[in-house]
Amino acid sequence: MDMTMCLKSLLLAIQQHRDCMSTQTTAKLQKQVEVNLSGLKCDQLLSSGKMLPSECVSGLVEVAGNPNSCPVLVGTIVALLAQLAHDEDSREMLHSSYNLTSTLASVIHQHSATPGEPLVLQCLQVLQKLTYNTRVFHSTNYIHELIAFLMTNIQSHNDDITMPCLGLMANLCRYNHSIQGHIKSLDNVKAFYRTLVNFLAHNSLTVVVFTLSILAGLTLNDKVGEKLFDAKNIHQTFQLVFNIIVNGDGTLTRKYSVDLLVDLLKSPKIADYLTRYEHFSACVSQVMGLLHGKEPDSAAKVLELLLAVCSVSGLRALLCGVVFQPAGPRLRAGLGRRPGAGRDGGPKPEQPGVSLLRWLSGPLESAESCSLKALQLFSELLEVRWPCWDTPVQRFSDRYHFDPGWLVLNQVCVCVVLNQVCLVLNQLCVVLNQLCVCVCVCCGVFSQVFAEAVLKTLDLMSKLRGQVKDMETSFYRMLQDQRMVSPFSVALTSHHRDTVQTGLALLVEATPLPDFPSLILGESIAANNAYRQRELELSVKRVAVEEVPPTRSFTLSDSSNSSTKSVNSLIEKMQNGFEVCEPGEDVRVSEIIDVYEQKLSALAAKESRLQDLLEAKALALSQADRLIAQNRQQKAQAEAEARQLGSLLKEAARRREQLQAELGSQVQEVERSRADTQELLQHNGRLQQDSLEHQALKGAYNTLLSRSHAHTTRTHTHTRICTHAVTHTYTLTHSVPQWGEAALTLSPRCVCVCVFPALREQLKAGEVQAKEKERERRELEETVDMLRKELNKTEQARKDANIRASSLELQKDQVAVKLKQKEDELNKHSAMIAMIHSLSSGKTKNDLSL
Repeated sequence: MDMTMCLKSLLLAIQQHRDCMSTQTTAKLQKQVEVNLSGLKCDQLLSSGKMLPSECVSGLVEVAGNPNSCPVLVGTIVALLAQLAHDEDSREMLHSSYNLTSTLASVIHQHSATPGEPLVLQCLQVLQKLTYNTRVFHSTNYIHELIAFLMTNIQSHNDDITMPCLGLMANLCRYNHSIQGHIKSLDNVKAFYRTLVNFLAHNSLTVVVFTLSILAGLTLNDKVGEKLFDAKNIHQTFQLVFNIIVNGDGTLTRKYSVDLLVDLLKSPKIADYLTRYEHFSACVSQVMGLLHGKEPDSAAKVLELLLAVCSVSGLRALLCGVVFQPAGPRLRAGLGRRPGAGRDGGPKPEQPGVSLLRWLSGPLESAESCSLKALQLFSELLEVRWPCWDTPVQRFSDRYHFDPGWLVLNQVCVCVVLNQVCLVLNQLCVVLNQLCVCVCVCCGVFSQVFAEAVLKTLDLMSKLRGQVKDMETSFYRMLQDQRMVSPFSVALTSHHRDTVQTGLALLVEATPLPDFPSLILGESIAANNAYRQRELELSVKRVAVEEVPPTRSFTLSDSSNSSTKSVNSLIEKMQNGFEVCEPGEDVRVSEIIDVYEQKLSALAAKESRLQDLLEAKALALSQADRLIAQNRQQKAQAEAEARQLGSLLKEAARRREQLQAELGSQVQEVERSRADTQELLQHNGRLQQDSLEHQALKGAYNTLLSRSHAHTTRTHTHTRICTHAVTHTYTLTHSVPQWGEAALTLSPRCVCVCVFPALREQLKAGEVQAKEKERERRELEETVDMLRKELNKTEQARKDANIRASSLELQKDQVAVKLKQKEDELNKHSAMIAMIHSLSSGKTKNDLSL
């Protein structure tokens, strides 16, 4: 999985954990952080300017600062952030842009009850890395709580946490007057001082150097500092610091030791103490021995210390003697005691100047810039030793005749320095064009200083145009720029010979060019000459004599030279008390002096007013230059914003087209939904009509059902009648013989015999009618069954239609809401496009045409 996919997965896990903080999301984020911790390449990740790493780091810092986050997860996140802070730029971004310092301070504050917890120690170590050579503002969140935690645990005498607390406190106290004042204002500061003083006898050199750094930051200019770093103790302090630098526990201890000594040298009193330190040469010689075979980090700190020593005037010559002399006495004594060393065999002690030359010839691309620091140190030392260079070289050659290469040490040093200077110049030429443009922009007040700066830059470009790519093109382009007119004019009319010669040399290069503004240059030179001539005339008139004695007349009509000479002679005579005046003219002398005093006072007042006007004009010109620079900057920003708005406009247009396509499909879908709705409404009407028919059929069914009940009743009645008829028939059959015998005797019964056939016919008719009613009943039952089935089908269809109609109504509402949202979004995009068009109208009209 590549880095982009890892970061995307990490960002997704952070968002899920942020939305829902559960065991599952915590475990997932823990896994993603561990994956990135093991496989993420941190080189230039934060300084790349990409949004994805920035969002991931911001999310991780937010999760780490959440009090509800799991401590195990926070520890893993802190480990990943510590891995990201591998270089100075990344540490600065984590401190300033992502506010990691206050986040880690809040984590420490949350777990302050358990200072020995691994998470607290981890946060302290990362904070010590972040705050090294970085100023922490006093108003940063949780800084007061962090300081209280550090002071409490420094006084707890727990070695596991004391060392990181001391290192972090040393970082916070360095160059930070607000935090120093806060610590000094605390009630327990005296007990804290006593604890720090007791730490000076600690067996760990790292603890000692941390303690000295804190004491130097807090008490260097106080009464406590005067006692700690007085003349009695300062030599012991020097010896201790030099021993820590040479024999320190590692790069970290050496780094803080160098910083401590650099801070002490900023005090003039301590710097003076160091100039009188008798073992300074031996200590510096041992320190310079660290340049041989050390890593760039240690070498860079050693070179930084040597540059700080060079800043002290009384120490630069001593350091120069150490660099260009054989190894120090302590090193040579050690070498004499070691068997096989020196001339007979074994490794020879390397002279400090050789080690310095090795770093001087190193690559310029090193992280710590050791070669540039070595070059700066050599330039400082060569200024001191160059007049008497051959003396130490010859003395060294005479003593160590086995190394004849030292006879040409001066030539080697010079060649190496020149080589390194050429490398630096080659790198500086890359940005020379921007430098020249910036100088031209700043040249609003066309003074001599700015003109010389521009000419020196153009002269350097002229000399390097054959060695640097595209330098010649840039050089000729700058010569044809109209902004060069004023520097050329000031240079050609200057009183300095070198400036005039440089201007003429560049003018020779510029005049053959087709677009060189020769006419404008001529007008500018003429204007400068006229201005100077006017100034000369005004200066002559200031001291000219309008009314003079008859025996001595001072005229200003001859020439400027004669006027100047007469004025000078007059001034000399006034200063000498008019000793050359004749005796008869003593009375007029006082009057002339009064006139001159009045005129001189008036001219002085006028000159002061003119000076005020010139200062106001210069201020106005500088303000105009600043406004011009601001205008150009704003114009550049406006152009960048216009380009950005153009890209946004194009993106909005593309998005609008996509939305229009989506809107078209949505409209078609809405039309289809409307057609389906109409069809459903029609079907619903048909179903309602069927329902009405069903109700009518139901009424008919009820009628038929009542008739069926009546028919059933009649059928039962008919059955009973038939049963009675059969019974009567049977009775009649068996009673006929008896009736025949009794007929003769019982004449009234003859009526029944006569009526019986009629009853039989009526019975037959009733049976036929009953059969007919039975058939009709069966037909009605079949019809009712068919109607019941049809009614059930119709009812089911009606239910299905109602369900479908409700579903379509819901879909219709959803489509209407979605259509409303699309219309709102389309209106917003239209408004944004209109705003962009209104903002980008005019100057970006051609750039933003779609």
